[in-house]
Amino acid sequence: MSNQPHCMIAEDQALIGLALEAYLEEAGFKISGLFPTNAKALGWLEQDTPDLALLDVMLGDGPCLLLARELKRRSVPFAVYSALPATGDHPPELLGVPWLEKPAKREVVAQTLENLVNASS
Repeated sequence: MSNQPHCMIAEDQALIGLALEAYLEEAGFKISGLFPTNAKALGWLEQDTPDLALLDVMLGDGPCLLLARELKRRSVPFAVYSALPATGDHPPELLGVPWLEKPAKREVVAQTLENLVNASS
């Protein structure tokens, strides 16, 4: 990638979050935050806005729906990275969002995020 898009990661499993952070940095992303809860992510959003985000559906303090709603309000593209299967029965906040089921290959995660960056530019 020519410039480093700032990516927020919301993941409550520390090892998964750290692995995603390391791989995405190698793939050319700048990680703007690694957040285990909605509260921490929303608190960070009070001061900053990422270029894109990767969200686990279930965070340490519940579903990511408030976070997803805030990202959509700001027109920040995001993808879901979850152990929950992709079904057609998603809440409105997650409709039309790329859904990656854990464990997804690192290359698939990076390509999905690159596609979001390219679609939003």
